[in-house]
Amino acid sequence: MTITTRTATSSMPSSWQPNTTARWAGGLYLAYIVANVVASVTGRIGLSDAQTLRQTIADNESMFRIGLVAALASALLFVVTAWALYTLLRPVDDTMALLLLVLNAVGVAVQCASYLPLLAVLAQGDSSVDLQALTGTQLGGLAMLSITTYQVGFVTAQLFFSAWLFPLGWLVLRSGFLPRVLGWILLLDGVAVLIWFLQTLLAPAYRAISYPAWVVGFVAEVGLALWLLIKGVHADTSPQHPAQA
Repeated sequence: MTITTRTATSSMPSSWQPNTTARWAGGLYLAYIVANVVASVTGRIGLSDAQTLRQTIADNESMFRIGLVAALASALLFVVTAWALYTLLRPVDDTMALLLLVLNAVGVAVQCASYLPLLAVLAQGDSSVDLQALTGTQLGGLAMLSITTYQVGFVTAQLFFSAWLFPLGWLVLRSGFLPRVLGWILLLDGVAVLIWFLQTLLAPAYRAISYPAWVVGFVAEVGLALWLLIKGVHADTSPQHPAQA
């Protein structure tokens, strides 16, 4: 029997500091979560229904703009968080860590693209845009169509955000320097987000199906962020690898 192992420093630059990287990843993850909450509370961007979002844009444009900026900022923070996690977990498995980063980046790109139709709704209040040929009813219908398009794009991004949780959870499980329970919860979160994605597209009338996904997601992602920020990791801990014959 031979044991195939690789130390945590075998593929990292000399300046790589696991504990510092872990705390940065945790802080960025928390900042991303906070930005998401701001986007939801101020601009109703995220889980709100179409009518609520339409009313927010019409009645409180400035708050919606703040929410939109927060949503875009959260997208940037999420990509940087994924990069920090990639750096932290790359010594465990290069390929899976790269997959984590790619899935996250694609999901963020899709979600950012989903915000574009909301700019069409916002443009209805811009005096420089000539919409006099359209009646109020037509403008309302166009606004709802744009918001519905945004919602479909937003939900589509969840497919990639579900997928990125599987390599993330697997890497946490195999790392040896993070609690295994976090890995299992992240894998469960991936399943929960996938259920949310499928429910929204295939059974939109049954929203209660996806409610558990939000609870699992909160526990998994806030738990990981807080652990990384507060506890960090031990620099002398090597990832776990199975024995090979």
